[in-house]
Amino acid sequence: MKDNKGDKQAVHMGRGRGRGPVMGMALEKPKDFKGTSRRLLAYLKPFNLHLVIVVIASILSTVFATLGPRVMGRAITKLYEGVKQKIQGVAGASIDFDYILKILIILGILYVISAIFSYIQQLIMATVTQKTMYNMRRDVNDKLFRLPLKFFDSHTHGDILSRVTNDIDNISNTLQQSATQLITSLITLIGIVIMMLIISPVMTLILVITLPLYGLVTRVVAKHSQKYFARQQRTLGELNGHIEEIYTGHKIIKAFSREEKSIERFEGINENLYEAGLRAFFISGVIMPLMNFINNIGFIFISVVGGILAIRNAVVIGDVQAFIQYSKQFTQPIVQTANIANILQATIASAERVFEILDETEEIPDKEDSKVIDMPRGEVAFQDVKFSYKKEEPLIEDMNIDIRQGQTIAIVGPTGAGKTTIVNLLMRFYEIEEGKITVDGVDIRDLSRGHLRNIFGMVLQDTWLFNGTIRENIAYGKQDATEEEIIRASKAAHADYFIRRLPDGYDTMLSEEASNISQGQKQLLTIARAILANPAILILDEATSSVDTRTEIYIQKAMQALMKGKTSFVIAHRLSTIRDADLILVINEGSIIEKGTHDELLAREGFYADLYNSQFAGRRKEHYMLS
Repeated sequence: MKDNKGDKQAVHMGRGRGRGPVMGMALEKPKDFKGTSRRLLAYLKPFNLHLVIVVIASILSTVFATLGPRVMGRAITKLYEGVKQKIQGVAGASIDFDYILKILIILGILYVISAIFSYIQQLIMATVTQKTMYNMRRDVNDKLFRLPLKFFDSHTHGDILSRVTNDIDNISNTLQQSATQLITSLITLIGIVIMMLIISPVMTLILVITLPLYGLVTRVVAKHSQKYFARQQRTLGELNGHIEEIYTGHKIIKAFSREEKSIERFEGINENLYEAGLRAFFISGVIMPLMNFINNIGFIFISVVGGILAIRNAVVIGDVQAFIQYSKQFTQPIVQTANIANILQATIASAERVFEILDETEEIPDKEDSKVIDMPRGEVAFQDVKFSYKKEEPLIEDMNIDIRQGQTIAIVGPTGAGKTTIVNLLMRFYEIEEGKITVDGVDIRDLSRGHLRNIFGMVLQDTWLFNGTIRENIAYGKQDATEEEIIRASKAAHADYFIRRLPDGYDTMLSEEASNISQGQKQLLTIARAILANPAILILDEATSSVDTRTEIYIQKAMQALMKGKTSFVIAHRLSTIRDADLILVINEGSIIEKGTHDELLAREGFYADLYNSQFAGRRKEHYMLS
């Protein structure tokens, strides 16, 4: 296992989790559609009454809207009859505008009522969706806090963020829009069919005959466009990844003058995306023109047959006009339903990814009768500890360490030797398999994780500061800290001087990733934070490798002030900084192969001596002078 978890790069978050724009788009399919659907519906169960109202409102809205063309047909019939009588010279013939006005008023009322029920439907569904997503986000957030470090080590940050943001947003959009649209489309389709059958079963039969043509067009076009949509999504993912890469590493790119190469690669990927997107949308764009063509063919036959029926007085002219309107609307809910079916596939796949997080194995629960160390001294012992990340590959076997209060323990070894693993075990980020680790004689498994971690303070090489004021960042480890305590801790960390030189002093807002202060200043703030928290045991990941000499001196002094009188575990990268450690543990492949003081280990001329000499081959003279 690598010592530095920060080396992992977050993957891009935009791998086609959006909503498919047209039919035929290649969307991710779920592994268990039925099972995941049931789990998703379980989140909607508390809102069954709301959903029933949504369905009723959808039915009423659709019914009133569907009646519109038929009612309008009556006005047209009345208008046609009046004009016909005038042409025929019927005595006293006139157009009954009062009747037509009444029809128009009724029509307006129908559409207003339809709009009101549609608004009610949308409003209730929005409430249901937001409450459901609130519950799901809460469950995922709570779950993430209960997951062991192993989960975060085995998943990239980008993947986790994609599940928590993109996938949940996809579910939200589908519930808010597609679910109501699906209900409305189905009801509209049923209503239109019923109205057409009432007007003329013969004309309805003609329209139904054209349905297989719609299915054939959709299937053929989708088959050809799907591969291009899949290529488009893959290329889009590649482009997003490249953009993230050049954004996060723009300084390195400029330093090595690789701008042209990065631009060339971007243009190559962008060209592929353009080609794939153009082909995909060109082919899929054929769907609607072809459907309109089929619809127009049906329209011709319906118009001819409708005209014949009207001449024979089998139907009135207004009903023919209403039927034509219904025929124009007939394909819309079919297309919408087909599109929504595609979107639902992607939505259930998103839900599946979210549920995978909720199904992850959690940390072992704290004991109900967990112990409390009121005044921790900082004595730590490893007794026959055995641990492995993979059962078939043991990493630590029979580790025994006895550390007294106030001692400084340095942990050294090559990358991947297991230095960070010891820290993970101390903090119970991972659970040991055999043996036990004690703090002040108490097995750490008998302590709650919260209490155990309050005993420890950490200053890591990868500084973490959040978007807030400097004062808030320093007080992060002690929420009730007074102004005097914050300033005292800052002075002890040699941070007060540079803080007061900032425009807003302690009220200076740190930008994202604290980019408005230097790396060394960030480190001094994290040390001030640890000093303020005043833990009994410290874990220090040496962090002076990327700062200037003067700042390094400040950091070293701040570290000495922080470590005074405390048990300290120091993960050492620069071996020159640990010569005064009370005990140095040399770890290789998870085992302690040497331990002792700096001088003892050098005299032994073993692994540590080789490691030290290889690191300071050119500085031996300086080393002996300092010793």
